Amino acid sequence: MEVTRLVLLVVICLTATAQPQSRRDDAATGELQQGIALTRSGKFDEAIPYLIAARVQRPNDYAVRFNLGLCYTATGKYPSAIEVLNELRSEGHNNADVLNLLVQSLLGIREPQKALNAFEDAVRLTSKNEKLYVMIAEASMNTGHYELGRHVVETGLKQLPRSARLVFERGMLLAYLGFLDDAKKELAKVSELAPGSDVAYIASAQKSIFEGEVHEAIRVAREGIRKGNRHFMLLTLYGEAVLSSGAERGGSDFGEARTALEQAVAGQPGYASGQVALGRFYLLEDRLDKAITHFELARDLDPQNPAVYSYLARALRKNGDTARADEMLAVLSRLNQEEIERIRSAPGDRKASYAARPRPPGS
Repeated sequence: MEVTRLVLLVVICLTATAQPQSRRDDAATGELQQGIALTRSGKFDEAIPYLIAARVQRPNDYAVRFNLGLCYTATGKYPSAIEVLNELRSEGHNNADVLNLLVQSLLGIREPQKALNAFEDAVRLTSKNEKLYVMIAEASMNTGHYELGRHVVETGLKQLPRSARLVFERGMLLAYLGFLDDAKKELAKVSELAPGSDVAYIASAQKSIFEGEVHEAIRVAREGIRKGNRHFMLLTLYGEAVLSSGAERGGSDFGEARTALEQAVAGQPGYASGQVALGRFYLLEDRLDKAITHFELARDLDPQNPAVYSYLARALRKNGDTARADEMLAVLSRLNQEEIERIRSAPGDRKASYAARPRPPGS
C-alpha cells in the first residue's frame, strides 16, 4: 500500500508593513498559496517550484519549508526532504508532523534504524495519533521494511486497540511477511470494528482476493462503492478484481471498473497501484499512449515494483518502441534477480515467507 495521504497543515501567511517588503511578501504569499493548492490536489511535483520560489523570499518560514519537505517526501526526493526536515528540527520545530515525514524519507533512503529512532521520538510527542502509525506502517511496506512496519503497528495498537485502520495495516503486514492465515483473520476483524466503513469494505475485498475469491471481491467492492464509499483503495481493488476475473473489453463490468479507476487516479494520483491498474485497462483497449503514461507514472512512484516494468515493456513493444521495451525488460530481469538473491540469503525460516508473500497490489 503506497503512502499517499500526507498530512497537510493549514498555514497563515503574514505580510510586513513596509511597502517594498510587503511587495516581496505578497509575491511569496502567492507562491506559497499556489504551492499549497497544488499540494492539496496531490500535484506534488508541480508544487515544488512554487514552494522553492516562496522560500527564496521567506527562507525562515515554517509553512514554506514544511510543505516543501512534504512534497519532496511525496515525490521520492528523500535526501532533499531530509535536509529540509532536519533543518526544521534543528530550529526547534521537532513536532510530530515533521517527524512523520522524516521517518518516511529515512525509510526511502534505506536507513531503518534512524527511521525507528525518529518514530520513537514522534510517539513520545503524540502517542494517540492514528495517522502517524498508519502512514509510517505504509511507508515501511512500500520500502520492504515489513518487520519495522509490524513494530510500528503493534506500538500503535497498544495505544489504540480498537483502531480498524491499524488492524487492517497489521493484516497487510502479516500477508507480506508470509503469514497469510493470520493476515486473513486480522482483515476479518476490521468489519467487526468498523462495519460499513470504507476500510471495512477494503479489508473484505482484500481478504477475498487473498483467498482467490475474485468474484466475491468484486461483489464486496461494488457494494461498498454503491453505498457511497469511494476511497481510492476500494476503487482500485474493484478495478484489479475485475481485471483478475478476465472481464472482456466492452463489457459492463469492464467499463464500470475502468471508470472507478479513473476516479481513483484523479483523486489520488500518487497511488501507484491505481496507475498500474488503469494502465492495464488502457492496454487492453489498445489505448497505448494512455497506458504508457500511466505505467510510467507508476514507475516513478514505485520503481521497485516488477509488474510496472512488465506491463510497460508490453505497451512499448505493442506501440513499436522495441528499444525502450528492451530497456524495461532489462530492469525487470535485474529486479527479479535481486528478489532471488534476497530469498537465497534469507534465514531458513524466512525463505518460505518470501515465497508465500502475496504480490503487491498492481502486480
